[in-house]
This record gives sequence, structure tokens and C-alpha cells, in this order.
Amino acid sequence: MPKKIDHEARKQDIAKATWKVIMDGGMEAASVRNIAKEANLSLGALRHYFTTQEELLHYAMELVKARCEARIMQVIQQVLQPKQLVTRVLLELIPIDKETMAEMQVWFMFTLHFKYKQGDTFRQTDGIRETVQRLLIFLSESGNMKEGKDLLKETEKLYALIDGLAFHRFIDPENFSGEYAAEILIEYVDDLCQEEERSK
Repeated sequence: MPKKIDHEARKQDIAKATWKVIMDGGMEAASVRNIAKEANLSLGALRHYFTTQEELLHYAMELVKARCEARIMQVIQQVLQPKQLVTRVLLELIPIDKETMAEMQVWFMFTLHFKYKQGDTFRQTDGIRETVQRLLIFLSESGNMKEGKDLLKETEKLYALIDGLAFHRFIDPENFSGEYAAEILIEYVDDLCQEEERSK
């Protein structure tokens, strides 16, 4: 019997090979030929899965987002207190370890590539602002957020903080560690929330 091929798994392997090519040589190195070589495939085999370079790049970019969303879903499925849940989800939005650093690096490069290609029609689709807004609404409705906070303003502040932490990790990873980024984010959530009552 012919060997059954998991086509989705193969597409993900090609996407990961694309990430590797981009991290090693930048977007200019992300030719179909270089990606096929990294994935140990012929050009014909690669084009069986992706007929154009742009189709491949778009899939590789969306895979970064899908992996982050999958990790967030794993957190949401756990039984956690509201503040702990919000904090854990937010930590999934910043690059802390080697794996998420690699994903963030290629996401930034993809974003710049598609921004350049699409010009004024480009729209950011990472979903981070929407996620942050939903988390803060949840925090407020659960009674954990300090009174008097402007949700729209806090959404923009937290969204900017997450972007800034990710950018610092991208530019200066040796001096701006994942642990330090996580510490800053956790302190921000602590400052946003009511003080927890201590048991007597």
C-alpha cells in the first residue's frame, strides 16, 4: 500500500522551513527554491502544496498566529482565577522562550513584507488588540480591576506595552530577557487589579 501522507503536517513542515530561511537570511532569501531546499523537497513537490510564493508566505505567517492561539486555548481550558487566567494569556502574547522568539521574529518580518507589498490596503491581523480588550473586559466584569479605569485607554496602553516588550526582545534579546519581559507584564497586571485580600 502507498504511504499515506499527512498533507497538513507537510504544509506545516514547509512553513517551518520558511521560518528558518527567513531567520537565517531575511525575507529576500525566502525564494521558493531556498525554501524547497531547506524542506528537503523538490520544487515540484513544494508547488504541489503551494502554487505561489505569496500563498506559501501567507500560510507561514498565519501558522505563527495559529500556534499562539492554540497555546492560549490551552490556558483558557484550565481552571484558573480571573487575574491568573488573564496574566497567563497575556504572557502567551510576548516572546519569552526560544520557540516564541523565533515565531515573533518571523511575524515581524512577515508584517513588514506584507505592509510593503499591500501599501495602504494593509491591515494588521494579529488579533492582539482584540484579545487584550476582551481580557480587560473580563477582568473588569469579574470585579478584579481597580475602579475608575477607562477600558479603552487601558486596552491601548496594554497593547502598546505588549508590542514594546516584543520589540525590545527582537532588537536586544541578550540584554532584554524573556524573564524580564514577563516580570514587567506581570507587574502591569498587578497594578491594574484590586489588591487581593490577605487572610488573617
